[in-house]
Amino acid sequence: MTDVTRLFDFPYYQLQNKPNDSALVTKYNGKWVKTSTQEYIDKANAISRALLRMGIKKNDKIAVISTANRTEWNIMDIGILQVGAQNIPIYPTISSEDYEYVLNHSESIYCFVSDEEILEKVKKVMGNTKVKDVYSFDEIKGCKHYSELFKLGEDSNNQAEVEARKDDVKPDDLATIIYTSGTTGKPKGVMLSHWNITSNSLDSIPRLPLIVGETRILSFLPVCHIFERVLIYIYQYAGLSIYFAEGIDKIADNAKEVKPNLMSVVPRLLEKVYDKINAKAEELSGIKKSLFFWAVGLGEKWEPYGKNGWWYEFQLSIANKLIFSKWREALGGNLTTMVSGSAPLQPRLTRIFCAAKMQVMEGYGLTETSPVVSVGMYEDHNFKVGTVGKPIDNVEVKIAEDGEILIKGPNVMLGYYKDPQKTSEVMTGDYFHTGDKGEIDSDGFLKITGRKKEMFKTSGGKYIIPTLLENELKQSRFIEQVMVVGEGEKMPAALIQPNFEFIKDWIERKKKNIGTSNAEIASSKDVKDRIQKEIDACNKKFGHWEQIKKFELTPDIWGIDGGQLTPTMKMKRDVIKRIYKDLYDKIYS
Repeated sequence: MTDVTRLFDFPYYQLQNKPNDSALVTKYNGKWVKTSTQEYIDKANAISRALLRMGIKKNDKIAVISTANRTEWNIMDIGILQVGAQNIPIYPTISSEDYEYVLNHSESIYCFVSDEEILEKVKKVMGNTKVKDVYSFDEIKGCKHYSELFKLGEDSNNQAEVEARKDDVKPDDLATIIYTSGTTGKPKGVMLSHWNITSNSLDSIPRLPLIVGETRILSFLPVCHIFERVLIYIYQYAGLSIYFAEGIDKIADNAKEVKPNLMSVVPRLLEKVYDKINAKAEELSGIKKSLFFWAVGLGEKWEPYGKNGWWYEFQLSIANKLIFSKWREALGGNLTTMVSGSAPLQPRLTRIFCAAKMQVMEGYGLTETSPVVSVGMYEDHNFKVGTVGKPIDNVEVKIAEDGEILIKGPNVMLGYYKDPQKTSEVMTGDYFHTGDKGEIDSDGFLKITGRKKEMFKTSGGKYIIPTLLENELKQSRFIEQVMVVGEGEKMPAALIQPNFEFIKDWIERKKKNIGTSNAEIASSKDVKDRIQKEIDACNKKFGHWEQIKKFELTPDIWGIDGGQLTPTMKMKRDVIKRIYKDLYDKIYS
């Protein structure tokens, strides 16, 4: 086999070209357990044989829901796809009602879950769906274990039928339906073909600094999201060892154990890592504290390719030896590259982490584009701070007259499942309308400037791009989340969720007479006055009509459970405005 054209071709390509004894590695009961390339394929084939014996037909749908990434997910993925069925990945954090909607809309007939918490959510709605049975990856009393499929598929006398099913799967066949965590309304089912995702994986490989068979990966972003899933296929193609983190709260511990060279991140994670490092630095005193903030200040001025000159680079080498080396050690000591996606990254953080020799390559894409459109790469001067790199091979980016980013290429989705009308609304010929606004600079770098739908007019007729203001404000350590409002109003304003953790430390350091509950912080005049300084600093960078004139602090943390954020941590603007209607009215009364 030489060509990889379907998703299940990836592990076979690895077996032929770079077989790995630790292709997939998951921690069970405190011990990392390795699965070789051969075992991975053998188990996937056993799953395929079992599915055939269970009566699975071509184009049947099977849902897979996992709280954390793990070896079992990947075995199921290949096992399902090989028989021409579709893998329906579902976000673990959504509600039971949303599970019911996705299971029904996709017409899934079996469901595989990782643990008891997810099982309970599925059981609540299973009777209202077409799901025949549920299997779990964990051992759960009263639930079938997924290893039962290995026993059912142990006899290989129907492997010829599996091979026939594989041969029958064409590159343009539907592989998966991914339900977007829409900020408004019901989630849309994005239909992606084998070739949509395979081509995107192959075209993205040249942008990653991978040493075939040697680079070690720590995977923790949800594999149900297409961003991490494409990376998993890329890593398989390159014959790398993929270690699955136990969860986002265990990343630091797992990184020390695994010592990864590369991992994918979201901006929120880097913000939290930086905030924790910074909080520890505030506890220092004297020369140690001065050195830390000198190094950070130096990092904030970082430019790629030695543009700051030899004297800056000399100072940076000292900062790296004294300060930043400890940052790298905290993440295993070998981390050289982080690929960031899903939301805009503060340029300040890009500079600081790059200065600390952990290069952050920001990328851009959507579920509908499988997902990669563009991504930075340090080699060959393909990296510029504040941009999302240059488009990858075979993907064409066009900027419409109104500034919207349009995408054309083999990565563009087949359409929205059971919704030709919504599909037609986002397609013009072969071009997909992203809803994002951007620009391509003279060097070919793509820069995202905002969301088309999120831009609004004040009552004075002035246009406001809220994301520009929000991204600037979120650089403040006092601000965790912020939503700029003011459509049809006389001025822009902001609803802000304070960074409660950081502010509690600030209260202690400054010996302020303020209560430390979230409600007390949100209503404190001292806190509001301090955040006003952050607003004032931000306003200086914008025109008078764009400046934030008033703001209110919310007393609770914005999250998925509270309804303010989607599973991919995007703001649900209409919901936030509705939840905090009293604060909104207070601003504009």
